[in-house]
Amino acid sequence: MHEEKGPKKSIIYYYVIVLLIILLINIFILPIIQNKNIIEVDYGTFLKQVEKGNVKKVEIDGNQITYLVKNKDEKQIYVTGVMDDPDLVNRLYEAGVSFERVVPKENSPFVNFLLSWILPMFLFIGLGQLFARQLQKRIGGGRAMTFGKSNAKIYVKAETGKTFEDVAGQDEAKEALTEIVDFLHDPSKYTKIGAILPKGVLLVGPPGTGKTLLAQAVAGEANVPFFSISGSEFVEMFVGMGAAKVRDLFKQANEKAPCIVFIDEIDTIGKKRGDGNFGGNDEREQTLNQLLTEMDGFDGRKGVVILAATNRPESLDKALLRPGRFDRRIPVELPDLKGREAILRVHAKKVKTEEFLDFNVIARSTSGASGADLANIVNEAALRAVRQGREKVSQEDLEESVEVVIAGYQRKGAVISHKEKEIIAYHEIGHAIVAAKQTDSAPVHKITIIPRTSGALGYTMQVEQEEKTLLSKEQAFNKIATLTGGRAAEELIFGSYTSGASNDIEQATKIARAMVTRFGMSKSFDMMALETVNNPYLGGDTSLLCSSETAAKIDQEVLDIIKNAHEKAIEILKENQQKLYELAHYLLEKETITGEEFMKILSR
Repeated sequence: MHEEKGPKKSIIYYYVIVLLIILLINIFILPIIQNKNIIEVDYGTFLKQVEKGNVKKVEIDGNQITYLVKNKDEKQIYVTGVMDDPDLVNRLYEAGVSFERVVPKENSPFVNFLLSWILPMFLFIGLGQLFARQLQKRIGGGRAMTFGKSNAKIYVKAETGKTFEDVAGQDEAKEALTEIVDFLHDPSKYTKIGAILPKGVLLVGPPGTGKTLLAQAVAGEANVPFFSISGSEFVEMFVGMGAAKVRDLFKQANEKAPCIVFIDEIDTIGKKRGDGNFGGNDEREQTLNQLLTEMDGFDGRKGVVILAATNRPESLDKALLRPGRFDRRIPVELPDLKGREAILRVHAKKVKTEEFLDFNVIARSTSGASGADLANIVNEAALRAVRQGREKVSQEDLEESVEVVIAGYQRKGAVISHKEKEIIAYHEIGHAIVAAKQTDSAPVHKITIIPRTSGALGYTMQVEQEEKTLLSKEQAFNKIATLTGGRAAEELIFGSYTSGASNDIEQATKIARAMVTRFGMSKSFDMMALETVNNPYLGGDTSLLCSSETAAKIDQEVLDIIKNAHEKAIEILKENQQKLYELAHYLLEKETITGEEFMKILSR
């Protein structure tokens, strides 16, 4: 964790700087401002102007004579020194000049005390407080001195504005949470039979699936106060502050019961504790221990429900997951086909759309997308409609936004030579023909050779007709064959290789390795587990569970699968070489063709 550096200089340094600035202003700036309209003259000039009758008014103040001249700007003041001149009063009287001597007024001792001591002191203290606040922000982001406060955001009585109607595609999770809502509405129904509401509910799933939204919807449905805080907010620069914040949070929750406390990213403080060696994070473990104690200490019948969300359930401490703490674990998985369509409809209500949009097509082309991804797709479609000068989102906008999210924006200004465009066209048609000529393969939806900002020079989009949850050995092998189809077309037509197949190679190798190590689709290893997934919700990183000798055998098995798929792709393209020529030239001319156009030419 990055620690912010403290201030390099003492606060006294800043006090001295301020005092020097004030001193310089008093010595140089104020006299210049005050003397701007004052002109100093000699005593003889003053007497001449009196004799000529030009002087209007005279003030004698100690050793200085100040006077105004007739028919001049009254803001212009003339000053001269007092001389030993007994006849001055007679001269002024004879010239008809108004004159007076200023009587010095002395302030009372109390006023002098206020001006000399109290006022500077308050000014000094005020400046000190100002600098102290600035330093406090630099030290702890504005929170360094809020000792033990939880900083939880409180939304009272459904101020979240969310209900279960705002959550789509998570029917199972909503059903599991409905019981909590019902308890918060009518706890007596459960207490009569002796049932106790689960103290803690853990929402588990990939990023963007709506865990936070579900927690807000529970509070909105139950119409109770909702405390929201992130696990990272318990981590402080001062030892023991995390535990103090946990105590303060539960104290506030008990005062406002029934209520819901939502802790986002709980794995920040809930990770498995070490074995007691010095390598452990004592502050984090103190915070976790306090959380465990507080969850044991409060009465579940009061209606305080702890909701928590995480993407890494495997990293949580087992003491946190035992019954009596987080009793219930609710998976919030990626939505299926029906769920994706429902999510698209929910977000489409927030924008103006044309009638009769086919959300099913968009849902089928976004397999594996989260709720956040789908919301982004609808928003991208609305932005595209604005750019096109239209007031409503069309089907074309939605389909283009899917491609924007998958592959990025079109690089219309990219300069690609005719030869390279020809290679890209054959490459993409190679993918499409191999996919179309195999069984257990998703139909081709669109082919394009327009480059995208993601780096793709073209792509072939396949869309499943229906949602599939299982992957057979034949389907996996056919996917690899389709991925090798682009390189196979380049070999067949041009007799050479290009770097265009780099992503295809990566994807094919990934599928082939999973077939051998995790899916049990290998004759050599049968149903032996050779690899484990470390973070199933965060990218699915894997690690081998075998010796180096076995790892070498796995590599050979993976290579054999890819080689066989590559040979199959070459055979399919040889059998359809004439169609490969025809479709590649058609794509080169049009740049983008639909699946219907492709199949029409291929089947005739």
